[in-house]
Amino acid sequence: MNNKFDALKDDDSGDHDQNEENSTQKDGEKEKTDRDKSQSSGKRKAVVPGPAEHPLQYNYTFWYSRRTPGRPTSSQSYEQNIKQIGTFASVEQFWKFYSHMVRPGDLTGHSDFHLFKEGIKPMWEDDANKNGGKWIIRLRKGLASRCWENLILAMLGEQFMVGEEICGAVVSVRFQEDIISIWNKTASDQATTARIRDTLRRVLNLPPNTIMEYKTHTDSIKDNSSFRNTKITL
Repeated sequence: MNNKFDALKDDDSGDHDQNEENSTQKDGEKEKTDRDKSQSSGKRKAVVPGPAEHPLQYNYTFWYSRRTPGRPTSSQSYEQNIKQIGTFASVEQFWKFYSHMVRPGDLTGHSDFHLFKEGIKPMWEDDANKNGGKWIIRLRKGLASRCWENLILAMLGEQFMVGEEICGAVVSVRFQEDIISIWNKTASDQATTARIRDTLRRVLNLPPNTIMEYKTHTDSIKDNSSFRNTKITL
């Protein structure tokens, strides 16, 4: 795992809540925030690394979603259902969010965590995703928390070595199994998808016989549309 993440994990493992930190900003920081807000004409202030923090190559956003199983959703209703947790730009900011989040193995029901580059929504139809696909791994219960942590640390630490191809990752908690996936931009680029697959095997320490499925988002959209039209309830 990337050393800079391991070294900082214990240093910032929950000393204070993100909301508490925001509510106790220093006067100087608050003034700067107000200035930035006025200068951006109402736009949300950009998330940047703090002084002496370790910047990531990209900013990332955590999302959460939960829905009733067996009920197919339109893209519009799905978009309304996903909740943005927060965006971070540095290793330290990541740990402040992550250390206060419930681990996937402790989630109940039909729940998902998404971690995507800032500006990319965790939706098949997003411009950054629409020509891409995802590697899917189905896990027996009890493995999701460890695999999710290993996956997102590898992603944030740029271990996949495929340029800007990685869009984000998802962990889906289900009743009988859990599913993790990593999304990339270009489904037709077989060399890139193969490299992502091989890196995924390594960072998750998967057994050689682990089944991995690659699915394009175009196929996912078709399947979801067909599912809605046939009105099948699982």
